[in-house]
Amino acid sequence: MPAPIRQWPAWAEYIHESEKVAADPEFLAVKKAIIADYGAEALRKSWIKVCRDLQKITDEIAEKGNNIIPVFDTAQIIDQGFTDAQRDEIRRIGTFVCRETVPEEDTNKLYNDLKHFVDDNKGSIQGWPKESPSMLILYNSPSQNALRSHPNHLKLQRKLNELWHDSTGESSSDPLVYLDGIRDRAPGQPFLGLGPHVDAGSLCRWADPTYRKVYESIFSGEPEHFDPYDLSVRKEANQTLYEGMAHSKVLRTFQGWTALTPTAPREGTIMFYPNVKTVMAYILLRPFFRPPVDQEADIMDAEKWTIDDSTGWFPGTFKAESQRLSRFSHPHLRLEECLVYAPPVKAGDTVWWHCDVSFCLYVLLNKFANLGVFVLHKLCHAVDTEHLGKNNASVAFIASCPTTQINKDYVKMQLIRTLEGRPAPDYSEGNDLDETKLNGYVGLDGLGTDARRAFGFHLLEVS
Repeated sequence: MPAPIRQWPAWAEYIHESEKVAADPEFLAVKKAIIADYGAEALRKSWIKVCRDLQKITDEIAEKGNNIIPVFDTAQIIDQGFTDAQRDEIRRIGTFVCRETVPEEDTNKLYNDLKHFVDDNKGSIQGWPKESPSMLILYNSPSQNALRSHPNHLKLQRKLNELWHDSTGESSSDPLVYLDGIRDRAPGQPFLGLGPHVDAGSLCRWADPTYRKVYESIFSGEPEHFDPYDLSVRKEANQTLYEGMAHSKVLRTFQGWTALTPTAPREGTIMFYPNVKTVMAYILLRPFFRPPVDQEADIMDAEKWTIDDSTGWFPGTFKAESQRLSRFSHPHLRLEECLVYAPPVKAGDTVWWHCDVSFCLYVLLNKFANLGVFVLHKLCHAVDTEHLGKNNASVAFIASCPTTQINKDYVKMQLIRTLEGRPAPDYSEGNDLDETKLNGYVGLDGLGTDARRAFGFHLLEVS
């Protein structure tokens, strides 16, 4: 079903005149550098192609709603892998659900254990927002590590990493564990704030020379040749060119939710824009074009748009935050029709989305400004504005991460800090909780061989 938002939330609409960030000279310098490298004609050629393709894509999404999102059986994928047809579908849509990644009964027990763990450590574990906490500032509870180390999870992640390819041979599909947070949201609890966005960096996609090269075919006038699943260059891209809590240092091939409880549309689930290749091309090209001035002109007619080579305007783009989208700044995406809820899930199911996929983040930054910058990164796998269900909606944020040099460096430091009782690098700002001191803390001693490798213990042996 399409997102049944009766009234569009009060999300920011990125209009040129209202953005001071456009005055930052670095934005204009980045834009001029790309125009100089690829040429205005190549950019315009891509712009026309992409906007025409979007017409078909948005029509399909509006018609199918969340039925467009593929659903797979985890056991079958682990045993047989993805068929060619399934790979093509995933590569096009970019988001999918895997059923029973962790057995439902086991997941129910882990969720109950988590609730007891949190109750036993009241006063130590922070939750956000303060008045009605649902986002737990917690990364190494026994339940979280049991999910991360579950054999099915690690085997599935390997299959997901295998959907990518690397012609250099310098990376592998061996999964590495990236520590992330957990959410436990009560029924009726609203969760508003930032709207549609994309993770894995914002201005750095254009500004970092390596990251820019990932999208070279788009800038060169041949968006049809863009391969969102190529690690050859992307594995070296600097997603944290501009430091900010919204940016992860590791490359997550697919970001993910593991459901601890059942959830469904309008019950605190996540919303996606189910397309990778064309939507990312549109987002990357959008800053180089301005809409027609003539009020009578059709804004959806891409040929009426003109090159913008004189301003630093990158709509919804900030150095230290995720790339944001809006109805006004990105009209060809038809966001009101094309943001769709994830399909209903049960405890133990997993939801996955490509690192270039657009989805929704809702953060109450104003009322809770003191925690806003700290919580931003933790919430980047967030939920819809409503929770009309009868039970808690709880998920653990567990992504699939391939073995690359940047990922190994981060996971090694993450493990060192974890063993020392310190938060991982991406979650250290404003967080001084030593989780090893919490009641019921188990640690990582009981991990099996494959899980120990995923957590990075073998990297400690490398000088």
